[in-house]
Amino acid sequence: MNFFDPDTLIPKDQVVDSLTPNDSRVEHKFAEVGGFKYHYMLAKPAGEPTATVFLIHGWPDIGMGWRNQVPYLLSLNLQVVVPDMLGYGQTDAPDSHTEYTMKKMTAHIVEIIKQVTDQPIILGGHDWGALFVWRLAQYYPSLIRCVFSVCVPYLPPSSVKFALPDLVEKLPNFRYQLQLASGEAEQIVAKSPERLRGFLNGLYGGTTPEGKQVFVVSSGVVEEHIDSIGQSPLFSKEMIDFYVQEFSRHGLHGPCNWYRTRDLNGDDEELIAKDNFKFPMPAMLLMADKDAALPPWMATGQEQHFAGGLKLETLTDCSHWAMIQKPVEVNKHIGDFIKKEIRYDEKGR
Repeated sequence: MNFFDPDTLIPKDQVVDSLTPNDSRVEHKFAEVGGFKYHYMLAKPAGEPTATVFLIHGWPDIGMGWRNQVPYLLSLNLQVVVPDMLGYGQTDAPDSHTEYTMKKMTAHIVEIIKQVTDQPIILGGHDWGALFVWRLAQYYPSLIRCVFSVCVPYLPPSSVKFALPDLVEKLPNFRYQLQLASGEAEQIVAKSPERLRGFLNGLYGGTTPEGKQVFVVSSGVVEEHIDSIGQSPLFSKEMIDFYVQEFSRHGLHGPCNWYRTRDLNGDDEELIAKDNFKFPMPAMLLMADKDAALPPWMATGQEQHFAGGLKLETLTDCSHWAMIQKPVEVNKHIGDFIKKEIRYDEKGR
């Protein structure tokens, strides 16, 4: 079963204003933090912004994965910052997996936050970016006004370390992570430029003429299917061309390094695991009912971790790529959450 259920296409009522490559509403910025160059998109509303939102993407995505949310957030008079995370797009991609720990990368984004604003931010994430925002809010709660996650529940740090094979034993829906951490997936994709396009189309719902998928959660990338994958139903050709261009900069080694840091993250997180941390800020979690990798049952019992309150919702007929597949619903949930937490008046100020 794939991240994306090919039976759940984008409904016609889910079309929204969306960023395009080289969109004039976005400035492209670069920051040197932690010894690395980060690229981020900065979008400013017409007036003085009410607050600043940081949006963090996951695997295998780039900042443009939030293209359906940025114009909507601008309409709420919010300033929006969307980084390409370490390993992706125009951001640096160090070879060593030791640079990709949550502790190091959250410190990188904190430096960018401080460069952009002196006020606490609204923080949102999807996929690996969602796990990232939970950790950033744990390490730096005073910088976060409120936090939301799409598709990924909060996974508390464990005071008992266990390796990736042990995690997969507990959560078989994460079995694909073994292949991604091993290096096999990036080797399959790197065999030809056409394979990168097939991989990206396939991860976003494209299939072979026979309906076969390029990625399944039980094992990862399926090499025998990658050369015959058709166009993604979620992406225009222009957007796939852009993704191919951005992933061609570094390949998949950096993105897959995120899967090689479980032990290192465990070392860093031992202290917060013992503190029984509860989030002091308001939080929202959106799950997707057809997400094969992160099914809704994983959110059971989440409320106990949130002293500031948790809004928990499940999107129906929706797969892992919720922000692309159900942007109207996702935007409404995000907007309602933000408006409540920052006390908008009728003018959005």
